[in-house]
Amino acid sequence: MKNLLAIIVTMFVFSSSAYAYVNINTATQAELETLKTSGITSSKAKAIIDYRTKAGSFKTVDDIEKVEGVNNKTVNMEQLRRDISVTGPTVLKKVAPPAVK
Repeated sequence: MKNLLAIIVTMFVFSSSAYAYVNINTATQAELETLKTSGITSSKAKAIIDYRTKAGSFKTVDDIEKVEGVNNKTVNMEQLRRDISVTGPTVLKKVAPPAVK
């Protein structure tokens, strides 16, 4: 039982360290643009910053849908909700540099 628990904890630690979160309340435009796989373009990143400047901090990740142009038709909302947070620091996934030939 202890071995199984140790394996599960180890897998969790390694999988979570590869994951990234972008805090939509503090992220820069460049940090928001790392959400390309969700459909966040540079114009949507700017719209998120403009919205939070005018309306204040996002209370929940679902508040992102209040931003003009961020909806189920233009963005993969399921993926976006997994990649953003409204608390804590922005933690970007580190990309390994290309191998030198």
